[in-house]
Amino acid sequence: MQQLVDFFPLIAFFVAFKLGGIYVATGVLIVACALQIGWHYWRTKKVKTLHWVTGALVLVFGLATIVLHDARFIQLKLTVLMWLLAVAFLVGQFFGDRPLVRRYFEGVLDNTIDTVQPATWQRLNLAWVAFFAAVGGLNLFVANEFTLDTWTNFKVFGVPVLLFLFLVPQVFWLMPKGPPDEESAGSGNHDA
Repeated sequence: MQQLVDFFPLIAFFVAFKLGGIYVATGVLIVACALQIGWHYWRTKKVKTLHWVTGALVLVFGLATIVLHDARFIQLKLTVLMWLLAVAFLVGQFFGDRPLVRRYFEGVLDNTIDTVQPATWQRLNLAWVAFFAAVGGLNLFVANEFTLDTWTNFKVFGVPVLLFLFLVPQVFWLMPKGPPDEESAGSGNHDA
């Protein structure tokens, strides 16, 4: 259910784009982000920082798109978000008690967190900085060089696939390896 709520604005944007075009889709996206924030607050009495930032960017760039009747503003929103994330992860590398990537994985991999060396977290954090910066640049390229329809497909399908392909290997790499195998652990302790 949580994944559906997290992807609700993106799905709503895509459906509205296919049915009514970019300006209708942008209006729907603004409303969907507001509903998402309201839902999270109603369920948990708090809202994730990322949802606030995304909602604010959608509101600013979405209103600019609708009022100025220029799709380039909503296309730029993804780049701004990715680059803000890159900056946040980079700043988090040097300030705070742990890198942002570690904070992200703490909710996912509770048992593994303390076994990963600080230098590994820092390298992984810098990989996230590079990833967010690259996706932001790629979004600009797709927005400027391809049709609005192609950009919409990239935003809705391409970016989540890129994130999935970037994230999954890290999860498997960081996952706990489990308890030692009893047979191999006790192989030298057989009494006759």
